[in-house]
Amino acid sequence: MSSATGCSNQTQIAKLTVEGKEFELPVVVGTENERAIDITQLRKNAGYITLDDGYMNTGSTTSAITYLDGEEGTLRYRGYAIEDIAEHCDFVETSYLLIYGKLPTANELNDFRESIRRHTMIHEDMRSFYNGFPRDAHPMAILSSVVGALSTFYQDSLDPHDARQVQISIHRLLAKLPTIAAYSYKKSIGQPFNYPKNDLSYCENFLRLMFAVPTEEYDPDPDFVNALNLLLIVHADHEQNCSTSTVRMVGSSNANLFASISAGICALWGPLHGGANEACVNMLKQIADDGCNVQKYVDMAKDKKSNFRLMGFGHRVYKSYDPRATIIKKACDKLLGRLHLTDPLFDVAKKLEEVALKDPYFVERKLYPNVDFYSGVIYRAMGLPVQMFTVLFAIGRLPGWIAHWVEMHQSAATKIGRPRQVYTGANLRPLIPMKDRT
Repeated sequence: MSSATGCSNQTQIAKLTVEGKEFELPVVVGTENERAIDITQLRKNAGYITLDDGYMNTGSTTSAITYLDGEEGTLRYRGYAIEDIAEHCDFVETSYLLIYGKLPTANELNDFRESIRRHTMIHEDMRSFYNGFPRDAHPMAILSSVVGALSTFYQDSLDPHDARQVQISIHRLLAKLPTIAAYSYKKSIGQPFNYPKNDLSYCENFLRLMFAVPTEEYDPDPDFVNALNLLLIVHADHEQNCSTSTVRMVGSSNANLFASISAGICALWGPLHGGANEACVNMLKQIADDGCNVQKYVDMAKDKKSNFRLMGFGHRVYKSYDPRATIIKKACDKLLGRLHLTDPLFDVAKKLEEVALKDPYFVERKLYPNVDFYSGVIYRAMGLPVQMFTVLFAIGRLPGWIAHWVEMHQSAATKIGRPRQVYTGANLRPLIPMKDRT
């Protein structure tokens, strides 16, 4: 078999030659001049499929939500630069932009906020769920379970083809996820659950749900509120990542929005995805406990014989500095400067950052500190427990998941997700009766 590909900018056709036969494949060009070869009819016409472990070079869909250029370090939501959104918008406004495709007017944003406020409580019977989990249960396990259970309590809004029901589910999820998340933390430390307070902002409400106790007043620190708002914004969407692809895959079966988001939460939990910020702080603690010997661990990371890996450096897509990391680094420096905290983990983080930006090994391999590196440091400074780090990622990523789920259902090209495979197992063989097996 021989094969070759070619692409003409004029005809927008790629040609594939297999076993002497030539096949023409359409070229799809995006608005940012991204190019893809459409192989939809390849198996039908040529009898071949493509193989791409990890989908490194495979586009699963076209999307108008987020643009990402890993080589240039560019990230845009609906055409707006992440830097501009982080400076001028809050998380609720960013959520509206991602889900509905445009920046809201003042009235639209006010109505959106008010609707979310009306849905912040969870059903009282759901509070009893938390008694069924062990005290040391990981919050992500609780989060995915309770979100999945929402479909049993809100059976009036499960039809993915009913626009009104979808709208209600969207607002319920955005409103209730912080409440569900905070209750998992309260359960772990044996404190009573707080009811939401709807005169507070989205981030203020979450911090109060997390840290308030009935015996005294709680006023969220404005610096913490601003830092949390920024972190949620930069995590709000990131194109076709593992968890977003999971939400779309599950949703393609016409599973309801609650079930689809629950699946996305499970995908995010992995240490190679959303769990990386938790893994990063655990790494910093390991180094701090070993005398803060940063150079020792840098050398181990360079050693091919060592299994040690520096968490929080490099990215699957970004081959230059992650623009989100740039934004969060400024917020991190600002927050730590105001708090005047003494923490060996912060010292270790600063030393590692210096190494990554100067050491030729890291610079040549473009292993810059990423969003997980700085977000974990900020969460720790805010007093958030390590196990809640990935939960915060889930709250931030929720509007992106929702936006992709909605976009998928609105597309006429959507089909149930069903990847192919190349079978490498045994050929047909006879079944040996039990008495003859050795």
